[in-house]
Amino acid sequence: MIDVKKIIALQEQNVIEWHNSLLGSCLESPWIFIEENNKWNFKLWHEEDIARVKDIEAERIVIAKRNIDSFNQRRNDAMEKIDEWVLNSMVDFENLLSKELPLHSETPGMMIDRLSIMGLKKYHMNEEANRLGTSEKHRELCADKVMLLNEQINDLAFCLHGVLEKIKNGQLKFKVYRQLKMYNDPTLNPQLYLRANGKEDNQD
Repeated sequence: MIDVKKIIALQEQNVIEWHNSLLGSCLESPWIFIEENNKWNFKLWHEEDIARVKDIEAERIVIAKRNIDSFNQRRNDAMEKIDEWVLNSMVDFENLLSKELPLHSETPGMMIDRLSIMGLKKYHMNEEANRLGTSEKHRELCADKVMLLNEQINDLAFCLHGVLEKIKNGQLKFKVYRQLKMYNDPTLNPQLYLRANGKEDNQD
């Protein structure tokens, strides 16, 4: 059973430390995969900030877009690793096959990913709630959003704990949902395979 409170504490500590040095601390499963997912969300967050700057060199925008695609792929890979660990470590397959169980469409990895993203929002919203040089109204609005994010994190953590309990007790099942991204695959993205063959796709 994965300790959900430990997940949130790890994600929060990661974000604080990674603003100084992007180093991992976990070596054991599933924590290494949970931290990996959090790391790619962290990198995505800051690269997406760069991609939205208007007065920036076009070349840097291209680099940001490619980084975002790469980071997002790795983020999804980490989610799948979490789900694979849960299936391999927590599920009684004989019981799973012998019973008609409800299928949960959102996997534990997906829920942990959502907690990671909300933790990043909370950290940066809290920065805004305390940023000097802004209006009092701005800081108050951001402080209210921090409280709302805390509520959302607690609600999702409660739901994740319940899902993990039901999976462990053979009351719920899920599948590892492969993301099947096409844009990074040179055999599936027409803009890549047509150019590789010396052709261009001019269709709208």
